[in-house]
Amino acid sequence: MLKEYGVMKVVIMAGGRGTRISSVVSDIPKPMIKIAGKPVLEHQLECLRCQGFTDIIITVGYLGHIIVDYFGDGSAISPVTGKSFGVVIEYYFENEPLGNAGALFKLKSKLKEDFLLLNADSIFDVNLNRFVDYHRKKGGLVTLLTHPNDHPYDSGLIIADENASVQTWLTKEDERNGFYRNRVNSGLHILSPLLLSAEILSSKIDLDRQLLKPLCGTGKMFIYDSPEYVKDMGTPERYKKVCDDYRTGKVESRNLSNKQRAIFLDRDGTINRFVGFLGDINDFELLPGVTEAIRLINESAYLAIVVTNQPVIARGEISLEDLSVIHNKMETLLGKEGAYIDAIYFCPHHPHKGYEGERVDLKIECNCRKPKAGMLLTASNDFNIDLSKSWMIGDGENDIKAGLVAGCRTALIGNGCYKQDVKVDSLLDFVKNVLLKR
Repeated sequence: MLKEYGVMKVVIMAGGRGTRISSVVSDIPKPMIKIAGKPVLEHQLECLRCQGFTDIIITVGYLGHIIVDYFGDGSAISPVTGKSFGVVIEYYFENEPLGNAGALFKLKSKLKEDFLLLNADSIFDVNLNRFVDYHRKKGGLVTLLTHPNDHPYDSGLIIADENASVQTWLTKEDERNGFYRNRVNSGLHILSPLLLSAEILSSKIDLDRQLLKPLCGTGKMFIYDSPEYVKDMGTPERYKKVCDDYRTGKVESRNLSNKQRAIFLDRDGTINRFVGFLGDINDFELLPGVTEAIRLINESAYLAIVVTNQPVIARGEISLEDLSVIHNKMETLLGKEGAYIDAIYFCPHHPHKGYEGERVDLKIECNCRKPKAGMLLTASNDFNIDLSKSWMIGDGENDIKAGLVAGCRTALIGNGCYKQDVKVDSLLDFVKNVLLKR
């Protein structure tokens, strides 16, 4: 499989000037800024090579000769590792500004099959073969790798339907009314060369606005959600964060080829104030300390995953669309404070009948409704999670039972004794006094 997928050509866009990060370094191209003593671009090439992606085109512009001198044709010896870069590189020089996609049209003759398109100013460690596999199964013109991040308010947000087909693309300048899911375009794309048959008259071409955004709602562009590490270094602050994450091992550990650890979170009474069966979005209110707690989880070695029973769907009290809006409010409130949820799983079922307006198709005995462990097991399969090294946190007996059945360690918020491992006063209490002290 690795050999089959690795033949996909890779285009790395490395022509930007990096003006926002010039205070860190100004005499070299941004892709040559060092992380742990090694240029960002070298980190990218290592990730690609290790997964079989060795056919590389790099577009260069400002100070591009520095990149060419360092990497050569890919057979050169790295001054850092003392080994060959182990790839085959050719270059396209932008003699005039072409935008972040103009060079692709100049390269049409070399791009005959679907190709991987990357920005050269980000650090990532992603299972790319998994990404390619997903793209080929979807059969679209474009697949975007999307993820939550700690600054969704100034990132491009992607809205997709239940089939992962992109419906709306909110760029930074677009007005954002209401609440939104924290789903951000990471800058890793798989594109069909058919996109390059578009007739665009301008010489400077913007990838997002002129090529990708027009595909919204066509069923030809899909998302691939992943909690894996992808972070741009557009500002000095983000550069420092990337350096810290690389030093602690967080970058590599988030690759889904590695076993993950998760904090599974109940919703009502754990994240938001308990009001019974929540149906009115105006009743959704984050509990004190939750944002800080989830932000600390984000900074740790754990994924933050919500698993919540939502019988109100089966009972006909709210729709799936209503639930989505409530969860969007949760993600928006968290995102404003730099916190995010990696994934949300919910059970819409309820076994008992007799409710006015109930949905008969959802009135079943299922395997996902807590105290059963179905949601945790599904998440484990989706994200390669080691359940024995994960935690289930909730405020009720069903949360603890589900965690125990799944093989997780468990923490109860509040009073009660359900064979949990620890008892805490709040989610923040758990994070500060249990999770971070281990």
